[in-house]
Amino acid sequence: MNDLQWRRSSRSGAGGGNNACVEVARPTTESTVHLRDSKHTTPTLHFTQENFTTFLTGITR
Repeated sequence: MNDLQWRRSSRSGAGGGNNACVEVARPTTESTVHLRDSKHTTPTLHFTQENFTTFLTGITR
């Protein structure tokens, strides 16, 4: 998992100056999505693509 390319959310850290960031990585050889806190990089959450879509739908409501 060390070879993952982590991307920071463009909406993380907006306002407040606390730089609270969420990062996501999607390996090209797996159908999983990895999610982590940029300040505390372990542990990470792992989702199937279907579960990640459900997760995003739930948090945007």
